[in-house]
Amino acid sequence: MTRDAAEALAIQALAYLAEDRERLGRFLAETGIAPAEIRRAAAAPGFLAGVLDYLAGSERLIGAFAAEAGRDPADIDRARIVLSGTGEGDRP
Repeated sequence: MTRDAAEALAIQALAYLAEDRERLGRFLAETGIAPAEIRRAAAAPGFLAGVLDYLAGSERLIGAFAAEAGRDPADIDRARIVLSGTGEGDRP
């Protein structure tokens, strides 16, 4: 997975969280990000990896997102590795 593909998936995951007030509220509470600060936080290095880490912390949440996005949950893990810098980032 390329870095661009991983970033696109993480942005899609953030949109998934944001489309439901309760999901977004839990994400903000767990991460400590204030609603007014989310745009600034999104520009921080590691934020997108953090979004995917958050999803991966709940089997129910990762499964629901993967189903809605039409993705394999393993894609989320691959994207997490790319964005965290612990894997081989630009492998197709």
